[in-house]
Amino acid sequence: MAELKIGKITLGTCQTNCYFVYKEGNNRVLFFDPADRGDMLYQKLADAGFEVAAILLTHGHFDHIWGVERLKELSGAKVYAFEDEADLCMDASKNISAAAGRACTIKPDELLKDGQEISLEGCTFQAIATPGHTAGSGCFYFEADKILISGDTLFQESVGRTDFPTGSMSTLVRSIKEKLMVLPEDVKVYPGHGESTTIGYEKAYNPFL
Repeated sequence: MAELKIGKITLGTCQTNCYFVYKEGNNRVLFFDPADRGDMLYQKLADAGFEVAAILLTHGHFDHIWGVERLKELSGAKVYAFEDEADLCMDASKNISAAAGRACTIKPDELLKDGQEISLEGCTFQAIATPGHTAGSGCFYFEADKILISGDTLFQESVGRTDFPTGSMSTLVRSIKEKLMVLPEDVKVYPGHGESTTIGYEKAYNPFL
């Protein structure tokens, strides 16, 4: 079976981690959270021989969605988000983009449910709703490859902030404990900001948990 590959591009004022996942031998990638430069991301991937097959969002904050419209326009890829995040994606006040000086709204093409299994471009993974950072925040879990794309839910030795609209610290901590800390300890976590970590490391050293 072809090995799953994951690449990272970090950009923007918030140093947002954008990830692209693909099966070895397949040039069509799944792109997660295209930060603020959809055109640059498209060109960078094209120059490396990749095509964007789908755009998936862990949540709808400005620093994760500013690049969506342009990347979608250039690639023709559908945009996927969690069903409880649709309202925030389409509200420039709630997603902080208006306050950040570049009002932005997006309408996802497909809304995902908690626990939904998704198969795209030979990759099978699960959508895990982890509300708290926002009401519709979520993670994407590639069980066979022990990879978790955690967005701004879980960071190395930290968790996402909850002082923005629809955020709740108690909900966030409960989501992490009930949905993520039950995963195998050797699952590698790829967060929306900062360095990668593992579930086992966060169990041992994350002061929020």
